[in-house]
Amino acid sequence: MLRLCLLLLLVGLPAHSDPAFWKNEFPRTDFSRRTIESWGEILSGGPPRDGIPALNDPAMIAVGQADLPAREPVIAVELDGAPSRAYPIRYLIWHEIVNDRVGDVPVAVTFCPLCNSALTFDRRHAGRVLTFGVTGKLRASDMVMYDRETESWWQQAVGEGIVGEFAGDTLVQLPSWMEAWSVFAARNPEGLVMAEPEHRRNYGANPYVGYDSRKRPYPFFTGEPPPNGVPALARIVRVGDRAWPMSRLTPGESLSEAGVTITWAHDQASALDAQVMGEADTVAAIRVQDAQGADLPHDVMFAFAFHAFYPDGKWMLE
Repeated sequence: MLRLCLLLLLVGLPAHSDPAFWKNEFPRTDFSRRTIESWGEILSGGPPRDGIPALNDPAMIAVGQADLPAREPVIAVELDGAPSRAYPIRYLIWHEIVNDRVGDVPVAVTFCPLCNSALTFDRRHAGRVLTFGVTGKLRASDMVMYDRETESWWQQAVGEGIVGEFAGDTLVQLPSWMEAWSVFAARNPEGLVMAEPEHRRNYGANPYVGYDSRKRPYPFFTGEPPPNGVPALARIVRVGDRAWPMSRLTPGESLSEAGVTITWAHDQASALDAQVMGEADTVAAIRVQDAQGADLPHDVMFAFAFHAFYPDGKWMLE
């Protein structure tokens, strides 16, 4: 069923940009509150609500028990006082959201394949602990999440509420990063890794084969191309509202500007290139830290997505 939904996602479906239609799926969403200018910004991605099933409280296993390809990417979450955790992209590419708890912190680990956006949020907001799911909707090709408590809609790439009770609110982003499994395992021999979910999915396969090589995103994105000739699907490092093109980085070296240090730490396999994720072409694994060496929240996203969600953002081109 999900494979059919993903096929529909790739070819596109007619958009139902009408709250009266969406009310069937989201009866508790307050559609009178929104921050977006037009309902037409939100398109159907194919799957219905929860058609891409978010995961809750996943089983974790010891690093030594896991058998993953060395270069395959994982999202690393390392919070003080808790064992480090790795969330393999081979699972997140099929589920997109993992609701978990790292130590005392409830987290949502998220990955939007169409934007290459891998972000971790604190699920505590407005005195509640939220639990997130996938609406099946896209805005500028980015996943629209929802919380099960109020059915407010949230933009994954920026962690902002766009529809419902929490429209205009912002989630707290936590430091996390994508890196090769072998690097995480070597640094965290006592760490934990998410176990394979009990769903019938072709884990380890990439349902978006060749996406890295496209000149434009899939047709869900109708916005303007990035300025200054930056390719739409070039990876950029976003810190706050600044974007550093990956072309400015050198393997194994660091770049320090605007109070942050960006390091090309090592090579990893792309999640969005080959059919078998662990055999994909190499892309950079990035670490971002402040002047004291503390990890900073950031994203490694496609240039078109940065331009869409940070239209007044600063491009760090030289």
